[in-house]
Amino acid sequence: MTNPLLSSPLDFIDYAAIKAEHIVPALTQLLEENKALIEQVAAEPAPLTWESFVERLDIASTPLWRAWHVVNHLNAVVNTSELRAAYNEILPKITEYSTWLGLNKDLYQHYKALKDSAEYATLTPTRQRIIDLALRDFKLSGVELEGEDKTRYAQISEQLANISQKFSENALDAVDNWAYFVESRDELVGIPEDTLTAAAEAAKAEGKTGYKFTLKMPSYLPVMQYAQNSALREIMYRGYSTIASEQGDTRFDNSSNIEQLLALRQEESALLGYKNFADMQLETRMADNAAQVIAFLRDLANKAKPFAQKDVAELKTFAREHLGMAELNPWDYAYVSEQLRQNKYAYSDEEIKQYLPEDTVLTGFFAIIKKLFNVDFTPINASVWHKDVTAYAVQDQGDTIGYIYFDLYARAGKQSGAWVGSERSRHVYGETTVTPTVYLTCNFTPPTGNKPALLSPDDLITLFHESGHALHALLSEVRDPAASPFSSVEWDAIELPSQFMENFTWEWPVIEQLTRHWETNESLPKALYEKMLAAKNYQSGMQTVRQIEFALFDMLIHQSVNPLSIQQVLEILHQVRQEVAVVIPPSWNRFPHNFSHLFAGGYGAGYYSYKWAEVLSADAYSLFEENKLADGSTLNSAIGALFRKAILAVGGSVPAAEFFKNFRGRDPQPDALLRHSGMLDA
Repeated sequence: MTNPLLSSPLDFIDYAAIKAEHIVPALTQLLEENKALIEQVAAEPAPLTWESFVERLDIASTPLWRAWHVVNHLNAVVNTSELRAAYNEILPKITEYSTWLGLNKDLYQHYKALKDSAEYATLTPTRQRIIDLALRDFKLSGVELEGEDKTRYAQISEQLANISQKFSENALDAVDNWAYFVESRDELVGIPEDTLTAAAEAAKAEGKTGYKFTLKMPSYLPVMQYAQNSALREIMYRGYSTIASEQGDTRFDNSSNIEQLLALRQEESALLGYKNFADMQLETRMADNAAQVIAFLRDLANKAKPFAQKDVAELKTFAREHLGMAELNPWDYAYVSEQLRQNKYAYSDEEIKQYLPEDTVLTGFFAIIKKLFNVDFTPINASVWHKDVTAYAVQDQGDTIGYIYFDLYARAGKQSGAWVGSERSRHVYGETTVTPTVYLTCNFTPPTGNKPALLSPDDLITLFHESGHALHALLSEVRDPAASPFSSVEWDAIELPSQFMENFTWEWPVIEQLTRHWETNESLPKALYEKMLAAKNYQSGMQTVRQIEFALFDMLIHQSVNPLSIQQVLEILHQVRQEVAVVIPPSWNRFPHNFSHLFAGGYGAGYYSYKWAEVLSADAYSLFEENKLADGSTLNSAIGALFRKAILAVGGSVPAAEFFKNFRGRDPQPDALLRHSGMLDA
C-alpha cells in the first residue's frame, strides 16, 4: 500500500487518499529517518559548512514536517474519531522529537562552531540571521539545562502538547454536541430566511422536524443579531458562553486543562531562567518586555474607553426609547446593536450579504490581488480533503510560485474560526525550488438549495484578513525555510499583512469589483455602500476595549509566578473587565474555557499582537492613502509593488522593525489606527 503522506515534497499530496491508518506508520518512519540522520550529522567534526549542516538538515526534515503539517491540518478540518485517535497516538512522538532536537547539545555546538567559523562572515545576512536565531532558540529550548532539569523540561514539553490538544478537542466536542431545537416558526421572528433554511435542513438531516440551531457561527450569530425572541437569544448566549466548562456539558470541562497549562508554562519559564512565561515569550517579539506591552494596552484603553462608553450609552437609550427595553442583558447587545445600526444607517448586514455571492467575491478578490501585487490565481485540479475545497496555482507572469487551498464553509468536525496554515515553505537549493503551499480556512455559511454561499460584510473582512497571511507565505522570496514568514517573523508583527489587507474592503473601487446581487445580478448601489462606510466605525470603541480585555487578561495571567486556580484566573479576568470593559458578562460566563488562541493556538502572552500589529498595518496602509490614484482608489500598483518587495518578499530574513521602516521610511506611528477607528478625539 502506498502511503500518501510519504510522497515527495515536490509532488502534490493526495489528500483524498489519506486515511487515519496512514498517519502513525508514515510519521514514525519519517521520525526514525530524521533522528538517524541528525545523530550522524551531530557526530561529525566541527565546524561543518552551511551546505553540509543547515541545508542538509533542512532538505532531510522537509518530508517530516510537511507530513505533520498535513496531519495537523486534517485534524482541524475533518476531525473524525479515527483520525483523532491516530493524531493523539503520534503527537507524543512528535513532541518528544521536537524536544530532543531543542535539547541536542551536539547540534547546538555545531551552530556555535558555524557562527565562530570563517564561513559565517561570507554568508548572506539572511543566513547569518538564521544561525543567530537558531542559537537563541536553542537556549529557549533548554539546551543548556542539565540533569533533572533537562529531564523535567522534556516532560513539560510533552505535557503541554497533550493538554493543548485536549483543550482543542474539548472545545470542538462541546460545540459539536450542543444543539437547540425549535418546533414553532413563531419563536423565530426576525431571523434571516437563509439561516432558517439551514436550520430546517439540519433538523431534517437528523430525522427531526422544526429547526436545529448550533453554536457554530453561521447558526449562532444570526440568532444573536436578529432574533426578536429574547428567551432564544439567552439560551444561545448561555450555550456559547459556557462552552467546555463546568457551567455547560461537564464532559468537556477545560478548567483543569487551563490550570495545568498555566502551571506548566510557569515551570518551563522558571527552568529557563525567566521570571514568568510572559518574559520568556517576549524574548522573540518586537516588544521589549511585559511592562511595555501592558503600558501599550492601558494607554490604548484610556483612549478607547470614552468612545466605548458613548457606544453603550447610545445602545441603552435606543433600547429604552425604541424597543421598550428598560435594561440590557448580555444576550441583548448584539440584537440591539443590529437594530440601532439599521435605524441609524438604514441597512442591515443581511441586505449586504445578497450582493456578496462567493463566486463574485473571489473573482473580484483575485483581480484586486493582481492589481496590487501582479500575481494570478489559476484554478487547478488537485486532490482535496473535502468536496467543498478548491485549489489554485499562484502565478507571477506565468511562473507558478506557490499553491493555495480554500476551505471556506462551516461543517461538523471542523474547528471554528478562520486561519491560514502552511503545508510547506519556499526552499531553493541547487537546481531545486520547493514552492510554498498554504491552506486558507474559514467558517462561512455554505450554499443552501439554489442559493449560493453568501458572505456577510464580516466574512468579507475575514477573507481579506486571511489572504494577507497567505500572501505573506506565497510571495516570500526567501530561499531558506528557517527565514520563512511563519518561521521567523516576530509574533507581534505576523498580523501586519493580514490586518493591512482588511483596509481595502472599505474602498468603493474594491467593493464595486466584489459585489453582484445573487438573484438580479445588479451591482451594490453606491448609496448602500455610503451607508456601510458611514457605519464603518460603529461601536469601534466597544470592539477595541473588547480586544484589549482579551490581551490584558492574557498578559496578566502569564505574568503570575505562582500556579493559578481556575477561580483565580476568573478573578483576574473580572478585575481586567472592571478596568477596561464597558459590558460585564454574567458570573457564569466562561470565556477562557473556549479561548483556543491562548491555550491551544500559540498566542499565550501574545494576544496583544493583534493590537500591536494593527498600529503597523494602519500606518502601512496610510502610504496607499497618501498615494491615491486619480479616481480616488488606493489600489496603487507602484505602492503595492513596494509593499510586496519590502514586507512580503523578505519574510523573516530581517527584523520586523527593519522591514517596516524600509517600507514606510520611518518608525510606526499610532495616528493612522486612531484615525481609521474614528477615535482621534474623545
